[in-house]
Amino acid sequence: MSTSATLANLSDDPRLSDPNWWRQAAVYQIYPRSFADSNGDGLGDINGITARVPYLKSLGIDAVWLSPFYPSALADGGYDVDDYRDVDPKLGTLDDFARLSTALHQAGIKLIADIVPNHSSNRHVWFQEALAAPRGSAARERYIFRDGLGPNGDTPPSDWESVFGGPAWERITEPDGTPGQWYMHIFATEQPDLNWANREIRDDFLKTLRFWSDRGVDGFRVDVAHALTKDLSEPLKSSSELTAANTGTDGFPDGTHPFWDRDEVHEVYTEWREVFNEYTPPRTAVAEAWVHASRRARYASPEGLGQAFNFDLLQAHFNAGEFREIITRNHEEALATGASSTWVFSNHDVVRHATRYGLSTADGKDVGGQDGKGWLLRGAPANEVDAALGLQRARAASLLLLALPGSAYLYQGEELGLQEVGDIPDADRQDPTFFRNKGVEVGRDGCRVPLPWTAEGPSFGFGEGTAHLPQPEWFSGLAVKQQDGVAGSTLELYREALRLRRELQGAEEIEWLANANPDVLHLRRPGGWQSVTNFGSDPVELPAGEVLLSSAPLQDSLLPGNATAWLR
Repeated sequence: MSTSATLANLSDDPRLSDPNWWRQAAVYQIYPRSFADSNGDGLGDINGITARVPYLKSLGIDAVWLSPFYPSALADGGYDVDDYRDVDPKLGTLDDFARLSTALHQAGIKLIADIVPNHSSNRHVWFQEALAAPRGSAARERYIFRDGLGPNGDTPPSDWESVFGGPAWERITEPDGTPGQWYMHIFATEQPDLNWANREIRDDFLKTLRFWSDRGVDGFRVDVAHALTKDLSEPLKSSSELTAANTGTDGFPDGTHPFWDRDEVHEVYTEWREVFNEYTPPRTAVAEAWVHASRRARYASPEGLGQAFNFDLLQAHFNAGEFREIITRNHEEALATGASSTWVFSNHDVVRHATRYGLSTADGKDVGGQDGKGWLLRGAPANEVDAALGLQRARAASLLLLALPGSAYLYQGEELGLQEVGDIPDADRQDPTFFRNKGVEVGRDGCRVPLPWTAEGPSFGFGEGTAHLPQPEWFSGLAVKQQDGVAGSTLELYREALRLRRELQGAEEIEWLANANPDVLHLRRPGGWQSVTNFGSDPVELPAGEVLLSSAPLQDSLLPGNATAWLR
């Protein structure tokens, strides 16, 4: 059994030893390269995060989720991993990581690490060995290599498309210099898919889970958790066959897709759970699994990862009916399966919700949400953005989210009310989706722009030099220093909401209360505290009780439009 005397026990905070701490945790996602730069090279780093632990503690979060910090060429923002058991030298060292882990735990904050099991980078020692090895070798069996079609093998093994555009297969040159086999990459060409039918892969990832757990990591966010296991039996299905077989709007409901959401993937997570349970308290995990709603529960089962991201609210319009249906359905699913709900509006892959809620089409129709992930990856379209309206709605939605039972996943900068940065020059962009789709998709750089900490300086306090992505001038007005201690600021709204949430939180129960206005959602939590959200534009009456917090000032005791209030 692995040691339980890890850095996680450095604080007297009882929540650090609670095995159920994650069920209603407020988790703050940090994109390390854009959070805080300690050495002035324009890139956020581990020591920069450590220096900001007092800020994280003042925010009132329960855990930090670190996006990838491993050695990487940044072909996909760090999700192309060169070494799963090290820190990128540009970001720090393993000793720096240990100091961060210690600082977080001493502040009563858990640490969640991103793990990327579907693919490595093409610079990983395994892939370099595969390129140097012959067909059929053990080195190539760690990945998915296939001969091409046609008399010369110059046609890819199938017509599958990469998520980032272009073919999902890339041809290599054999060690003797001749055109060779093709390897599969669901994402960028620099991200070759690992072969999870290979026992060596499975065992090595168990080693990685223990490596980081022994260094104080309390849980893992599992990147594309639904893509690991694959059925590549010949002949490979064509894209048209897969499209015809897809009977669901958000995935295959029967697990028959050759590489998305196959039943066998849960064999992997059963083994992971055994490792998690070696620790006291058990390590946790949350799956990023874009799957049919009927299949999400298996990822979140106690025998599996324990939680799975629910992206439904992230894709919803700012609409009372949509919100209520999504909240009700996901809460009932959690109750039925024993899992904990997860709620999220923004992350490193999507347009910030303060911008989404301020978008409108040419005819004025609200497009605060969209059906499907594809639009969310394109960045803010060239429509008008009403930033003030977007922020009003974002504050209201966030306060509602924090009133719900389950885990709340927050993305760095949303507590400042940051908008998407939509006008990054093409020459400064970094996201592979932009380059692989010839600029059709703007990409995800707009939500990854480094945070503003002060109103002045070459990078608004992010570091001593210029940030790796350009920051707009309007960032200065939203900087942490500009909002710190300012009543009514978005930062102070989040701080007070997180404080009250911790104080008021009870059982994972929710009760909808009747309201004649279809634009109003009124719910009650155990202990009698209530949340009221007005999705409409006209002010509405509030029920009797003490107003604890509101996302916007009341108007003659009325709750204005696009606002949420908590009462008891």
